[in-house]
Amino acid sequence: MKKKSPQFIVVLVLLFSLFSCVPSSKIVYLQDIAASQTNEIKAYETLLQPDDLLSIIVSSENPENSIPFNLPQIQGNYEIGNNQNGIKTYLVDSDGNIDFPVLGKIKLAGLSRKEADQKLIELLSEYIKNPGINLRILNYKISVLGEVNRPGSYPIESERITLLEALSKAGDLTIYGKRSDILVIREINGIKNYKHIDITKSDFINSDYYYLVQNDVVLVNPNRTRQNASAVGPNTSVILSAISILATIAVVLFK
Repeated sequence: MKKKSPQFIVVLVLLFSLFSCVPSSKIVYLQDIAASQTNEIKAYETLLQPDDLLSIIVSSENPENSIPFNLPQIQGNYEIGNNQNGIKTYLVDSDGNIDFPVLGKIKLAGLSRKEADQKLIELLSEYIKNPGINLRILNYKISVLGEVNRPGSYPIESERITLLEALSKAGDLTIYGKRSDILVIREINGIKNYKHIDITKSDFINSDYYYLVQNDVVLVNPNRTRQNASAVGPNTSVILSAISILATIAVVLFK
């Protein structure tokens, strides 16, 4: 029987390393969801925070009574997410306040939309009978970076989004994304907070990081295959040339 050449063996080793299987435990999401003890998900409400841009429209039984509390529309396009033509916004400042017509400084940071609506209604009730409030966050967005197919910042119109939905918006993880180590960066009261999430397990569903908050940054770290490839990549041609030379020498020596 003809003996296999070392060059043939080298080729087999390279092919095996290229096409070796990856265990499903490293790529399948929520693997233990069927065995999870609870399907309840924590209730979530968006809280207003500094740097939020708010649209606040006051209504009343008599429209003329609400005019002093509605800033006039500005000319031109004011682009926040979709084109918001002529909408004048209120910026929540670093102290958590907005400067509202007639009422002056009002602290809204830390309140949910429902709580903010109620606070404004109570203040306006001194001037307007049965006032109504329509409050929206215009610059609600999240950013997804790293090993995803479409990294970028995404405006969220519904003001509520889960981590899985955010990854879906970014085109899902690439095959090189490390599903057991997704970093969420969140600012709370001016302090940066970091949380590592393993989406192969279901326990994160009941955590404070299942729902993202405005301005969260999601970073998908690369797995070991991508890290190794980045180290080898620039020198691939040199390595292949060296392997070819070594294989040729081995054939000559052991012929």
